[in-house]
Amino acid sequence: MELIKEARENGARLYEACATVGISARTYERWYIDGEVVQDKRPTAERPEPSNKLTEEEYKSVLNVLTLTEYADLPPSQVVPALADKGIYIASESTMYRILRNEKMQRHRGYSKPPERKKYPQTHVAKAPNEVWTWDITWLPTEVVGMYYKLYMIVDIFSRKIVGWEVWTEETGELASILVEKAIMNEKIKGNPLILHSDNGSPMKSYTLKAKLESLGVMSSFSRPRVSNDNPYSEALFRTFKYRPGYPQEGFKDIEASREWVLEFVDWYNNKHYHSGLNFVTPSSRHSGQAIKIMENRKKVYMAAKLLHPLRFKRGIKKFDLPGMVYLNPQKEGLQENTG
Repeated sequence: MELIKEARENGARLYEACATVGISARTYERWYIDGEVVQDKRPTAERPEPSNKLTEEEYKSVLNVLTLTEYADLPPSQVVPALADKGIYIASESTMYRILRNEKMQRHRGYSKPPERKKYPQTHVAKAPNEVWTWDITWLPTEVVGMYYKLYMIVDIFSRKIVGWEVWTEETGELASILVEKAIMNEKIKGNPLILHSDNGSPMKSYTLKAKLESLGVMSSFSRPRVSNDNPYSEALFRTFKYRPGYPQEGFKDIEASREWVLEFVDWYNNKHYHSGLNFVTPSSRHSGQAIKIMENRKKVYMAAKLLHPLRFKRGIKKFDLPGMVYLNPQKEGLQENTG
């Protein structure tokens, strides 16, 4: 309340001040009446008991039934219908479960493993190039119906640069391991910490690729099962690839033609394409660090234009800021994912 008061005295709006400290304006109004902070009466408030609450005798009766020999090994979901068949109703299943939890009698039994909470993948954060890569395989059509070439492609999520690609006729872990090693050598980062994320395809989880990544010191990361948006950077890249003007919808003539087309696409994407997720600089300039100078130069150009025509820039010049950290599979702590 003191922080909000100080902010308002310095010109801040009530709504924005409340949002900053994590409460609503309505809560503030309820706490602050006639210029004074009202004491929080919630801890000392008298709350009436629910009218449908079990009495102490009913509570003990339910507990006694649950501990009878014939019901001791049964869950409430079976106790309730068993009692109903005898014309008896004492409590609902949820009430029985609540009583068992209160009495520390709800435990996993049997030889099966107790259920475990699903562990979601940790958020991977890229603060610079060559810290987090993602890769995937997409099929390229040919002039023969039902025949496809396989495009392997690796992208750096920080700079969006395509750091490795190949076109082959098969999907195997052996070919994937060749591509990853080649990309690492080209980037000259062997031995540096690197995370390689992919979906759960058989080439991605092959023992050959796993052994190669371990030898290169690369940590594997995989999408959650049946979650389609855990590899967004590669998926967004493939969409740009297949909707690029000139993409042969009728299919590639041969594998050499497909490789030539991919080579031209990679050159355009890395060196000429102004990426919206990078505030419209090329992936190569972001990867090399030249994007910082490019943004500074753009600011100078706009500032000069503003000096000439200030009335045309009433709202200020365009923001020329580069994205900071880039997150893969952000958790719910307010992290923003930028796939652009």
